[in-house]
Amino acid sequence: MGLDNVAVKWPRTGRFYDPVAPAEFVDFAELADDPQVSAPTAALAGHIAKTGTVRATAYTELVDLLLGLDGVLYATEAAAEDEDPVIDPDGCAWIAGGLERFVDSHREHGEAVTFDTVGAVLRAALAGGRLADQQLRWLDNRLDGLRDESGGAPQWSFSRSELGVLSRFYRRCADRGFAVYADF
Repeated sequence: MGLDNVAVKWPRTGRFYDPVAPAEFVDFAELADDPQVSAPTAALAGHIAKTGTVRATAYTELVDLLLGLDGVLYATEAAAEDEDPVIDPDGCAWIAGGLERFVDSHREHGEAVTFDTVGAVLRAALAGGRLADQQLRWLDNRLDGLRDESGGAPQWSFSRSELGVLSRFYRRCADRGFAVYADF
């Protein structure tokens, strides 16, 4: 099956969360119809426009790495404390901000987002900070943990524009006071 991140109304008013009408994301369809946009970017934008949902399974490892936590898109922290796997509007803003910063920082590496370019962007971001050596060791351990038994890197195939659409979904949720329900 997989993980879907579904935009829902916040806070819930009854026993269940009400999904947000896809009309709140209708402008994503413009991007999906643009012939200059890559197929994966168009597919993501089109799906969001039609459903108000992101099929998040493909992005979980990357988002966890970028934000430094595990299970971000699964809302595992929320699930433990609230019993509901929901990312509140503030959490959506945090996810969107991290993705936006990454997409902007990745500009000098081109449109293709790979395991190697992600590592380069994150190393550059950490290199100038306090405790840089400690943070770089942490990053190297995280990157090594994503490799398979033979040392091969994950075969990520993303584009900056696709991750830009992903960040826009979470930013839209944050700006309009929606939450995201992790449905798996």
